[in-house]
Amino acid sequence: QAQFVESGGGLVQPGESLRLSCATSIQRFDYYAMAWYRQAPGKQRELVAGIRADDSMRTVQGRFTISRNNAKKMVYLQMNSLKPEDSAVYYCNTDHRVVVNFAWGQGTQVTVSL
Repeated sequence: QAQFVESGGGLVQPGESLRLSCATSIQRFDYYAMAWYRQAPGKQRELVAGIRADDSMRTVQGRFTISRNNAKKMVYLQMNSLKPEDSAVYYCNTDHRVVVNFAWGQGTQVTVSL
């Protein structure tokens, strides 16, 4: 069973940045497209950014950038110019558009507020 341990969240003010990290124990990690998701209270979990196994990247709204380190089995999410509406619990997992998700980790809370 794959495990994901997300970290790096916290309370920040609007306009600030955070870098989230995800450690995973997926076997053949370099085979999987990975993604970051978020879930705000009362809302469905949504995909924020995805990255292919070959390390090509996608960004969301130009403010978030996803990256990966296959040797370390890590996935990162750099979030800049944060807005209050970015507040949510952030999770990493496989990219559901490519492969079925594994069990979810605990996520990391991001709160953007004055």
